[in-house]
Amino acid sequence: MDPPNRTPNGTPTRRSSAMPIVTIQQGPRDTELKRDLVKRVTDAFVDAYKIPAETVQVWIHEVPADSWGAAGKLTADR
Repeated sequence: MDPPNRTPNGTPTRRSSAMPIVTIQQGPRDTELKRDLVKRVTDAFVDAYKIPAETVQVWIHEVPADSWGAAGKLTADR
């Protein structure tokens, strides 16, 4: 087993070579909204897994409205 580690607030945790990667697929959004989303998602993983924020990666894939659909219609047509 890996040796124990501590988070910045001193909480014991275990080292893991696995780095969480969160993928979000969405339509285009403002940079400020994405900045806030990345912070909140990262904070959730830090809180839930007791890991350093530096180990969390958030990938945002923006899909144009004419390249996806729901309920049988292109999002661009809604």
